Amino acid sequence: MGHHLFDPSKIERLEDPTRFRFCSREELLQHLPRGDDSLLLDVGSGSGFYTEELAPFVGQIVGLDVQSVMHERYRERGVAGNVSLVTGEAERLPFPDGVVDGVVSTMTFHESTTDRSLAELYRVSGEETKIAIVDWSAEGTGNAGPPLEERYDSSQARRMLAGAGFTVLTAAERTETFLVVATRQ
Repeated sequence: MGHHLFDPSKIERLEDPTRFRFCSREELLQHLPRGDDSLLLDVGSGSGFYTEELAPFVGQIVGLDVQSVMHERYRERGVAGNVSLVTGEAERLPFPDGVVDGVVSTMTFHESTTDRSLAELYRVSGEETKIAIVDWSAEGTGNAGPPLEERYDSSQARRMLAGAGFTVLTAAERTETFLVVATRQ
């Protein structure tokens, strides 16, 4: 894959509520842990659109993004007290082994996924950590999101997660996106 990064000059697109047509907060919450003692990692958190939506339902959430400008934008809007923002790469997660209870990646799997990033995700995941990935699908039309050649489809994502040691619980193609839910057991 091309591992293209989102163009920060178009950051307002990341905050458009019409994004919910591709993935809703409720859809993510049905696959993720909740509660005051849960630690959720949002890989590719961008300007915090989904991070902020999930924050009221978890103890702590860490928004990880490789572009510091994304976090700057999020800070301008105000960051919930249980949210920490980390600028860094998915290939070097700043967590001890086994501490993350849930992982979410919305529309960024195509940007950050490598064998190394999946190994890191496995390392920081605790037993029965749930992972919910929604991303632009290679099966989509390409009218929204990155070019088709930079995308995975649900079968590819499923194979990649299984190859990293995760158990895939569900995988589905949708109109423009796919959903894959996996766990570390």
